Amino acid sequence: MFTGLIIEQGTVKEIHRNRQMIQLAFQTSKSILSDYKIGDSMAVNGVCLTAVKVSSTFFKAEIMPETFKRTTFSTIKVGDRVNLERAVLITQRFEGHLVSGHIDTVTRLIKKIEKQNAIVLTFAYPSKYAGEIIPQGSIAINGVSLTVTETTTASFSVGLIPHSKSLTNLGNLDVGHLVNIETDIVGKYVKAQRNKFEMYRENDLL
Repeated sequence: MFTGLIIEQGTVKEIHRNRQMIQLAFQTSKSILSDYKIGDSMAVNGVCLTAVKVSSTFFKAEIMPETFKRTTFSTIKVGDRVNLERAVLITQRFEGHLVSGHIDTVTRLIKKIEKQNAIVLTFAYPSKYAGEIIPQGSIAINGVSLTVTETTTASFSVGLIPHSKSLTNLGNLDVGHLVNIETDIVGKYVKAQRNKFEMYRENDLL
């Protein structure tokens, strides 16, 4: 489990593909890897990965081809910057929001506007996620916990403050760039219960 508060950015060092597995290596600082070991989790651009090799300056993780295709890893290149977050400890202060590291969808940035000291980013989203993305609700974009400021039937917007811009790769996005999206887990459960209620009502089970 994660919180969507990025610790730092890393760099894609290597990409190795075969039929069964894709192995990715990420270069990062010694501090984030100080007590990191094989088998530990790391959210990389919001995707929960498990370390299979760890050194003082990089770690390797393996993902299935299906995960590769369903996330922005399908377009990732050596040298790309990625957002990194260690799994949350039960003993630490909980900030951000509950982030599972399981990506719901990939979408595109459709508008980028500078507004005073912030950047307003607007993304498209499929209608199937309606009800999971609401104004003042939480969302994880490339693993970054953000608050939704506005929604339409086909898009949503978030505000990026200078701190988030400097610490994550969202500030470098251009219109058309793909991002990983994970909607709020609370919204998922509320929507699921509402759908169940509607199903029962339609079938006269209430």
